Amino acid sequence: MSGSAAQAPAPGGGVRPTRRAIALTSGLLIVFLLYSLAPTWFLLVASTKNQSDLYSTFGLWFSSNHLADNMQAIWEYHDGVFGRWLVNSVFYSTAGAAGSTLISLAAGYGLAKYGFRGRGALFGVIVGASLLPSTLLAFPLYLVFAEIGLTDTVWAVLIPYFINPFGVYLGKVYADTSVPGELLEAARIDGAGELRIFLSVALRLMRTGGVTIFMLDFISIWNNFFLPLFMLNGERTFPVTLGLFSWVQQAQTSRDMNTLVLTGSLLSIVPLAVFMFALQKYWRSGILMGSLK
Repeated sequence: MSGSAAQAPAPGGGVRPTRRAIALTSGLLIVFLLYSLAPTWFLLVASTKNQSDLYSTFGLWFSSNHLADNMQAIWEYHDGVFGRWLVNSVFYSTAGAAGSTLISLAAGYGLAKYGFRGRGALFGVIVGASLLPSTLLAFPLYLVFAEIGLTDTVWAVLIPYFINPFGVYLGKVYADTSVPGELLEAARIDGAGELRIFLSVALRLMRTGGVTIFMLDFISIWNNFFLPLFMLNGERTFPVTLGLFSWVQQAQTSRDMNTLVLTGSLLSIVPLAVFMFALQKYWRSGILMGSLK
C-alpha cells in the first residue's frame, strides 16, 4: 500500500518523489551549501580579528571587532599598493574579457555560418585546445614573450587572455542557436557587407551569449595566478591575486601579515560578487541557451 502511494503519479506526469528522497536531496543540498559558504564565512570572521585574536579564538566565530582597523591598515600599507592591485585586476579582467569575447564571438560566428574546407578539423582542434589547463601553458608563453621582449608589460598578460578556445566554442554554439541563416541572406540581398552584417546583425542577436562569455572570462582572468606570476616582475603591475601571494611570502621572512592577507582576500571577492549580481539576468539566460544547444 505504501509502495503504491510512493509511486503515485505527479500532477504534471511522471512519478512523485518519496518523502525520504526529498529529505535526502534537501540534506545533501544543505551540506553542499555549507561547504561552499564555509571559506567565505571564515574570511568574514577572520577579517574582524587582530593578530592575537586570530590565533587565540575560535576560527569560525567572532570575537572583538577590528574590521575597521584592518581595513585602514590594508589601505595604508606600502603607500596603498593594495588599491593599485585592485585597479590592475579590474583593468586586466575587463580589457582581457572584452577582447576575448569579441574574438570568440567573431571566430564562433565564422565557424557556424561559413562553409570552408577543414572547418570540422579546425573546430576539433579548438575543442581539444579548450581541454588544456592554463597552468600548463604559462611557462611556454613566458618563453615566447621573453623572446620578443614583452615580459613585464601589460601586453604579456592581455594577449594570452584574448585567445580563449572555450569561448570560441561557446561563440559557435550561440551563433548556431541565435543567428538565423535566412536573416543573413536577407541582409546580403539588401547589399550589406559581411563585416556590417556581423557588427550590426549577428552581434546584437548574440548579445546574451556574449555577456555569458564575458562573465566567464572576467572571473577566470580575475582568479588567474600563474600567468601573471611568470610574466610580471614589478609590484605595481601585480593583480590582486599575485599581490596577496607576495604578502604571504613576506610573512615568512619579515612579519606576520596574515591579518592583511585575510582582509585583502575578503576585499578581493567583493568586485566579483557585485559583477555577478549585476549581470545575473544575462548569464542565467545565456547558460540556459547554451544548455539547450
